[in-house]
Amino acid sequence: MQGRVLSWVKENLLGFLTVIGVIVGVVAGIVLQETTSGTWTSRNVMYMQFIGDLYLQMLRGLVLPLIVSSLVAAVSSMDISTSGRIGGLGMCYYLATTVLAVIFGVILAIVVKPGVNRSVDSEIDTFVKRNVTTVDTLLDLVRNLFPPNYVQATLQQYQTELIPPHESNLDAMDNINLWKVDGSFVDGSNILGLVVGSIIFGIALSLKKKAAPTLYKLFQELNQIIMTITLWVIWLTPIGVLFIICAKFVESDNMDVFIRLGIYFLTVVCGMLFYGFAILPLIYFLLTRKNPYILVRDMGQAIATAFGTASSSATIPVTLQCLENNHGLDSRVTRFMIPIGAMINMNGTAVYEAAAVIFIAQLRDMPLTFVDYLAISLTATAASIGAAAIPQAALVAMVVVLEVVGLPPEDISIVLAVDWLLGRFRTVANIMGDSYGAGIIEHHCKKLLEKLNDRQQSDTTIEDSV
Repeated sequence: MQGRVLSWVKENLLGFLTVIGVIVGVVAGIVLQETTSGTWTSRNVMYMQFIGDLYLQMLRGLVLPLIVSSLVAAVSSMDISTSGRIGGLGMCYYLATTVLAVIFGVILAIVVKPGVNRSVDSEIDTFVKRNVTTVDTLLDLVRNLFPPNYVQATLQQYQTELIPPHESNLDAMDNINLWKVDGSFVDGSNILGLVVGSIIFGIALSLKKKAAPTLYKLFQELNQIIMTITLWVIWLTPIGVLFIICAKFVESDNMDVFIRLGIYFLTVVCGMLFYGFAILPLIYFLLTRKNPYILVRDMGQAIATAFGTASSSATIPVTLQCLENNHGLDSRVTRFMIPIGAMINMNGTAVYEAAAVIFIAQLRDMPLTFVDYLAISLTATAASIGAAAIPQAALVAMVVVLEVVGLPPEDISIVLAVDWLLGRFRTVANIMGDSYGAGIIEHHCKKLLEKLNDRQQSDTTIEDSV
C-alpha cells in the first residue's frame, strides 16, 4: 500500500506541487493584501512578481520554437490524407464547440439575469477604445494567416486602423464605415501565420520525405530537443505560478468590486467551469465512449498552469506534456491540434463574451430582441475565434460585440476590474476544450494512424534490408 502511494506521488509530483503553488499563492496574496497597511506600490508588486515574470518569459520563449518544430514534425510524419482528415475534423470540432459555448453563455445570462435590479459603478477603471468593426477583425484574422515576412511574423502582426474624418464632416464622423481605412504592423507574435506556414512546410516535407531525409530527421530531432528543454522549464511551474498569483491578489486593492459584481462574477465563473467540466466532458463521452474525467485528472498540471498564467499560448508546452506523457495521446495529433486550438478555439472566451454583453445590457435596462441575441451569438463566435489575433484579446473582442447591439464600448469598464481573475478561468476552459478535441480526434483517427504506423515500419524494414 505504501509503495503504491509513493509511486502515485512520484508520478503526479509536478501536478501536485503546481496545485499547492496555486493555493499558497492565493492565500498568501489575500493575507498580504488584507494585513498590509496602505496600498502596495507598483515597485513592491514588481518585486513580488519578479520570479513569476522570469518563469513566464522562459515559457513564452519556448512557444514559437515549440509550435514550429512540433507542427512541422507532426505534419511531415503523416501522409496528406491523414493530416487532412485530422485538420478537417479539428476545424469542425472547434467551430461546433465555439458556437455551443456562445449559445450557452446567452442562455446563462438570460436565465440568471445577473444585471437585473443592480447598480455598478461604471468608472471602476478606464479602457482605451480601439475603433474597429467586426469585418475589420475578421479580415485581419485572414491577413495574418499569410504573413508577407515570416521573420517579421515572430515579432509583429497586421492590424487595421480606422482614421476618423475631420470634425466638420459630421455625417462621416457618426458612421465608422466611412472612415479612412489604414493598417500597420503592431507588436505581438503572429502565431496564426506561423502555424499556417509550419503546416504548409510540413506538408511539403511530407511529400518530399524520401528526397530530403536529412531535413525530415532534423525537425524530428529538433522537436525532441525543444521538448526536453520544455520539461526543464515546466518543473519551475509551482514556484512561478505561486509568485504570479500572489502578486495579482496583492495588486488588486479594490476587492470590494467583487461584492458589487458578485452575481455577475459567480455566473460567468460557474458558467465557464460548467461548460469546461460538464458539457465538454459529455461531448467527449458521447463521441468516444470513454471516461472524460480520466483526461481531467491527467490534465491537472496544465489546468493549474493555465490558471496561473492566464495564457493559452504560454500553457501549450504543459498541455502537450500532460496529454502525451500523462494521458498517452498520439503526439502527431496533439502537436497538430493543440497549437491551432490555442489560437482559435476559445470556448471559455465565447461563454464570457456572450454573458458579459447581456449583463451590461441588463444593467442599462436595455431590452434585447431575438435579433439582438442572434447578433450577439454570431459576433461573439467570430470575435472569440479571432481574439488571439488582435491585441488585448477578449476585451477588444467584447468591444466589437458591444457595438453590434448598440451599447457604448466604454461600458467594458464595468467588468474590467474583475477581468484579470475571470481571464484565468477563461484560459482553463479554453485549454480543456483543446484537450478534449485532441482526445476526440485521436479516437476517430486511430485506425488511420495505426495504418500509417504499419506503413512506416514497412518502409523502415525495406530500407534496412537494402
